[in-house]
Amino acid sequence: MGSVTASDKPHVVLIPYPAQGHVNPMLKLAKLLHNKGFFVTFVNTEYNHKRLLRSRGPNSLDGLSDFRFETIPDGLPPSDADATQDIPSLCDSTTKNCLAPFCALLTKLNDPSYSPGPPVSCIVSDGVMSFTLDAAEKFGVPEVVFWTASACGFLGYRHYRNLIRRGLIPLQDESCLSNGYLDTVVDFVPGKKKTIRLRDFPSFLRTTDLNDIMLNFVMVEAERASRASAVILNTFDALEKDVLDALSATLPPVYSIGPLQHLVDQISDDRLKSMGSNLWKEQTDCLQWLDSKEPKSVVYVNFGSITVMTSQQLTEFAWGLANSNKPFLWIIRPDLVVGDSALLPPEFVTETKDRGMLASWCPQEQVLKHPAIGGFLTHSGWNSTSESICGGVPLICWPFFAEQQTNCRYSCSEWGIGMEIDNNVKRVEVEKLVRELMDGEKGKEMKKKVMEWRKLAEEATRPGGSSYDNFDKLLRNVLLKK
Repeated sequence: MGSVTASDKPHVVLIPYPAQGHVNPMLKLAKLLHNKGFFVTFVNTEYNHKRLLRSRGPNSLDGLSDFRFETIPDGLPPSDADATQDIPSLCDSTTKNCLAPFCALLTKLNDPSYSPGPPVSCIVSDGVMSFTLDAAEKFGVPEVVFWTASACGFLGYRHYRNLIRRGLIPLQDESCLSNGYLDTVVDFVPGKKKTIRLRDFPSFLRTTDLNDIMLNFVMVEAERASRASAVILNTFDALEKDVLDALSATLPPVYSIGPLQHLVDQISDDRLKSMGSNLWKEQTDCLQWLDSKEPKSVVYVNFGSITVMTSQQLTEFAWGLANSNKPFLWIIRPDLVVGDSALLPPEFVTETKDRGMLASWCPQEQVLKHPAIGGFLTHSGWNSTSESICGGVPLICWPFFAEQQTNCRYSCSEWGIGMEIDNNVKRVEVEKLVRELMDGEKGKEMKKKVMEWRKLAEEATRPGGSSYDNFDKLLRNVLLKK
């Protein structure tokens, strides 16, 4: 992959959707572009900028002379909460309120008296921040949209309108959620297996309201990707080939450049390694705790940055883990339980104190690469799924919303690396699946399969691999094109 010289340094502006699972991969991409000679401006919302300073320290966003952090407002009322904002409100607000401040920022970045960098030459925007396409057209620069979802999840969003036209959504009434209607097989989506059901599509279609904010938001954002100069996805060809082919047939050039984690690991610039994106303070002592455990013995439990549950569900997970008798590392965010603090039964804490560790956040990539981890109980977010493949760790999937349902279906039915747990979680099922994951025949098959995918992921990101070459093509054909 050829780098560029300082004299013609291109200036890329990157803007993620303001949630943890979107900021993480966008920052990885920013590091890769900086490593290739780009001047980088990374744009967070003011709310997340403050959270990053709280979690990572007051100088954590000072950046470098050619890697700078900027902010725009998100349009929501001010708040100092340390939690993910309400997603529908955030989606509605970014769509309506962010274009003007983003254009004002681009104008400032092009002003030599304000910015030390060269003029902005390209934009990389989150796939669900497509208001930036209007800014790219106004400033006459190419824009690449980065869909941080899986390719199979993105394809699901791209077919929402098709499902509406065919009368499959919105749902007729609430009973469709429980009467088997969601098991309706959908066999007309190119790239999807014939066994795909309505329940395996991203979950925002589970509404009775045609004007539902999230249904319309993701449908329109997915459709607007057609206006971009290119689309990039954090996946690799071997994992999602049929889906990528189907997307490529209806979109501008599609570049699969993942897992980004493996490409970033090849960067030798230590200055970039200290730049992190966790919005909660990481408890790194969990890594020392893992050092004391046997190889492949620990169950890692983390439901991501947005999933919430009831206190009853939390209790069922807790006793299921306790009754499995397996060591576990469980990440419990302060805002994990709806409308309540995430308090575990005192008897559970007493019973598991010698074999369990609880933390509020952790460096997940390092955890999943740790030799002590033998399985992962996850919400099936795309970053978590991708990172588990990179670590060679099989899954128990408890999807919460968005394309997590799609990722769960593919993990369990197509890739052979996961088992699904019922949404109405019961401790007996948790115990049974944890034991199967760690000791059972199905668990052994999943471990073998995930190690095969891990090898293919590594091959894709080495020189000559599909993702490595696609990143090179993205630079030459789009971001560096004169």
